[in-house]
Amino acid sequence: MNPIHFLNDPYVDRIKAIKTADFLRKMVIFKDLSATSINLIMKRIQTLTFKKGEQVMCEDEIAKGVYFVHSGAVKLTKQDENGNEIIVCLKQIGDVFAEACLFAKTSELYPATATMLQDGQLFFLDKMELEKGLHEYPELAIQMIRYMSDSLREMTSTLRDVALLDVYAKTVKTLERLGNKFNTTTSRWNIEIPLTILEFATVVGTSRESVSRVFSKLKKEGIIEMKSRKIIILDMCRLCTLLNKSY
Repeated sequence: MNPIHFLNDPYVDRIKAIKTADFLRKMVIFKDLSATSINLIMKRIQTLTFKKGEQVMCEDEIAKGVYFVHSGAVKLTKQDENGNEIIVCLKQIGDVFAEACLFAKTSELYPATATMLQDGQLFFLDKMELEKGLHEYPELAIQMIRYMSDSLREMTSTLRDVALLDVYAKTVKTLERLGNKFNTTTSRWNIEIPLTILEFATVVGTSRESVSRVFSKLKKEGIIEMKSRKIIILDMCRLCTLLNKSY
């Protein structure tokens, strides 16, 4: 078959559409939607490919739409008054970001800068198109509200840990939370978190030196290791027992 014809083959397009629909149904925000609502999303979605380190959006740009992580991982950051980067949160497969720009009465800027931590693909939905879909299909609006509520609850818990726990406790809690987030299988071993020590320190809200001391202790205990700018949790079960003695 001619390669050009193959690229335009309706059968290939149909297979891609089926795979996209299956992925959307696995996402928390779309899993309970009807086939009609899923088809609506598919017609309006754009697929974008990015390389590791590539910027997806910037916090001083006018918000144009909402992103859904199809593959790879994304970090959302803000800058302090000295220009230092602070990681606000991390987004993994199935997560949504930039949803805060929906239904703004005035031109809204993106709430943070998004940068790829790994090569990957993102689904993009134009802000106006998505708002139209939320008006037309109340079930989609309810799912979006539930997702944003869960995200707010997670962020509140993270802020509580950063404010109230000591460096050791919040480092372990953050490792446990990110380990669960980036664990794409049911394995409890060799879970990779695509962050450097400095990046991890900004998530925890403390200095690199403080995190390094905790990491040194965890490495001696055989719980984690550092490799190729990644944090690897060697034994998730042992990590969880450090603060949860009844685990």
